[in-house]
Amino acid sequence: MSDSPDLRATRDSYDTVAASYAELVSLNLDRMPYDRMMLGRFVELVRGSGPVADIGCGPGHLTAYLDASGVPAFGIDLSPGMIEVARAGNPALRFEVGSMTGLDLADGGLGGVVSWYSIVHMPLEMLPTVFAEFFRVLAPAGHLLLAFKAGTRKSPLNHAYGHDVSLTVYWQSPDRVAELLEEAGFTVQARLIRAPGELDKGPQAFVLARK
Repeated sequence: MSDSPDLRATRDSYDTVAASYAELVSLNLDRMPYDRMMLGRFVELVRGSGPVADIGCGPGHLTAYLDASGVPAFGIDLSPGMIEVARAGNPALRFEVGSMTGLDLADGGLGGVVSWYSIVHMPLEMLPTVFAEFFRVLAPAGHLLLAFKAGTRKSPLNHAYGHDVSLTVYWQSPDRVAELLEEAGFTVQARLIRAPGELDKGPQAFVLARK
């Protein structure tokens, strides 16, 4: 696993907040119809096509949602603390420590990959590496669903979930993300930008792509 200073800071920050994050953050799909719509379409596409990796799974909320939807999902997260919380809360599911910059997964073994706001701490120049890894681990005709913050800015985050942290939040252009996915070999099938919700500080983006 690559261990750059940015990755170390992200890992250490989420180790610090893991328990508090799990208590304070939920998937909230009942209040997010557009998020639910994109996830629902992804589930329809990947159901029956093989295992699905929830990359950047945090405490496992989305992994559990996918599993309950009939998708054999497992979670990967950079933070050992988050993985510990995910395993404790979802003992029947599989969770592993790993980095999206170098996944310890076989080529072409997955029916789907979901990255639900887990690229928000990745600068634009790292996304080609990440998208190449997502492409590598997907089987032919496998699907990828991304959720991220739509924009062109970066925001330092020094306190979150009741703790001091050292994070940078990157807002990415949906057009540029789609271009990078195409350059990695994906076919972009759908894009959605929704207005900010109650707790959002700006528009949110979703991109669905196929290998």
